[in-house]
Amino acid sequence: MSEADKAFTGSIPENYDRHMVPLIFESYAADMARRAAALAPKAVLETAAGSGVVTRALAATLSADARYVATDLNQPMLDYAATRQNTDSRISWRQADAQALPFEDGTFDLVCCQFGMMFLPDRPSGYREAKRVLRPGGSFLFNVWDRIEENVFANDVTQALATFFPDDPPRFMARTPHGYHDVALIRSDLAKAGFLDVTIETREAVSRAASALHAATAYCQGTPLRNEIEARGSDRLQAATDYAAAVIAQRHGAGEVAAKIQAHVILARA
Repeated sequence: MSEADKAFTGSIPENYDRHMVPLIFESYAADMARRAAALAPKAVLETAAGSGVVTRALAATLSADARYVATDLNQPMLDYAATRQNTDSRISWRQADAQALPFEDGTFDLVCCQFGMMFLPDRPSGYREAKRVLRPGGSFLFNVWDRIEENVFANDVTQALATFFPDDPPRFMARTPHGYHDVALIRSDLAKAGFLDVTIETREAVSRAASALHAATAYCQGTPLRNEIEARGSDRLQAATDYAAAVIAQRHGAGEVAAKIQAHVILARA
């Protein structure tokens, strides 16, 4: 992953939570919370917690005596997430690299991660760390986006920006969030880490936005795609966003827009 891909700074945490979370993350967070609650964990580790959408959904389902550690590599994201959940004493926030977790072996019943594993430079290393900190019989629950063609708005924006920047198209969405969709590769990477009991379910959902501009703003200004756009001209961010919005509006209509999103949900047993 490039430095630009890592850079959730400035206004990105707020834009991410305001635009991206309701657009594509909330329904999958609710699904993950439901699956996690069925496992009845007492000690939970979340990696790549981002702005805390899973943290908020999952904490509401846990018992009063549960312990929940939410981590992320990026401190600004954690700081923002903590402001959204600062009254729950069961939750602690800690900056941590999912590939080198600062926890003892066998500490947690559940490790969960929503749409974060795609960002790891060495995914088997991240999987080994998840397995290491799990107690025997513990569960590793995570999801990853399916290919970009199955995620319509992301594909629309990527194609629009390829037209807007024909000489150097920004490819962040296809390269990173949607670049780890091969189910056979996921199973192989998990097996390298010692996870042999693996279930993978492909889950379709619907992405909705109040307008085409809301959808375009979410992708262009609420993700690291923003860094790729600004690298091609710091004054071109809004123009690129508006162009992407026009493409979405042309394809999906005026007013509220809706389109398919799709992801793989993975449960691996330690």
